Amino acid sequence: MLPLTPLPAPVLTTLAVLMVLAVVALVAWALQLMQAAIDRQEFSLMLAGCMVCSAAVGLATVTVLTMTSPDRLPNTVLHRLPGEQEAWVSLDAIVLPLESQGQNDPR
Repeated sequence: MLPLTPLPAPVLTTLAVLMVLAVVALVAWALQLMQAAIDRQEFSLMLAGCMVCSAAVGLATVTVLTMTSPDRLPNTVLHRLPGEQEAWVSLDAIVLPLESQGQNDPR
């Protein structure tokens, strides 16, 4: 695997500003859709505005979590410290309902 290098601070700042502008644009679009829904009395436009607004909230949440986390995801994606073991989760302990009843037998 190729080693990932940290992103310079100006690049991180540019990414953060672009995400904020995207959120503002999505909220403005959602408000326009909702205003059109009120003017035309169409419920579908109101739903579309709510969907766009929820997308803006999701994007804002991901941006805040990414840019303010202790590890800053864009800086240290997939870096492993020397001597650190690889983390994994075993799925052997999971029993599906059909397996326990013998109905999911591959034979």
